[in-house]
Amino acid sequence: MDKFQEHLANYQIHVKEDVEKRVAFIREQIDGPGLGGAVVGISGGIDSAVTAALCVRALGRDRVIGVWLPAYSLDVHAVDSRKLAEAIDLNLVTIDVGPAFDALVPVIEGVLPLDDKTKGNTKARLRMTTLYAIANQKGYLVADTCNLSEVHVGYMTKGGDGLADFNPVASLTKHEMRILASELGVPDSIITKPPSADLWEGQTDEQEMGFTYEDLDRYLITGETRPEAKERIDYLHRISEHKRNLMPGI
Repeated sequence: MDKFQEHLANYQIHVKEDVEKRVAFIREQIDGPGLGGAVVGISGGIDSAVTAALCVRALGRDRVIGVWLPAYSLDVHAVDSRKLAEAIDLNLVTIDVGPAFDALVPVIEGVLPLDDKTKGNTKARLRMTTLYAIANQKGYLVADTCNLSEVHVGYMTKGGDGLADFNPVASLTKHEMRILASELGVPDSIITKPPSADLWEGQTDEQEMGFTYEDLDRYLITGETRPEAKERIDYLHRISEHKRNLMPGI
């Protein structure tokens, strides 16, 4: 067993303790200042599933709102969002941001054309705008769903899924998220599905990043990975530094 596999095996042994630690963290963020609850954007993917499951364990069903925010999304993500809600007893609502996207993009393109990536990021920002409207109205906080692997290489949208009030999964790699997801009762169809931000048809995380999550997580955990993957990871980490820091000022 190499260092990477040994690390994951050790995490599996201690996963129940980790659940309790993260549940306590969520309660501290919400109950400490006397807030009402948490809002979680649900994508049909593993990161939002784990975040929602932790929030429900920490706060109970009545204090967590899961929001499925389709924008020309694939049906599989809608199906998996409903499966998740049933599995973890999540209060799930649906708000289609497609009409808002359809109204906004042509106005912007009256000034300059947008490529698929920019349009996809616009969807992510509309989703976060919606989550904050709900949180604002309810006196809740928005839970971030980005894991350590994504944050390290800046694989999140600034002003979109990279913007929230607290993050209960920020220290977990994608491989650790899979272990935690299984512990929390997340459906297998979500755990095994190729990770995708659902920003445009056919998009997957690994295809867009240019390396696999095993390449990335092995590097984060052991400091070693394929040379070509290391070069790409280091490059993405460097150019995305602005996403991880407060904006500079003078």
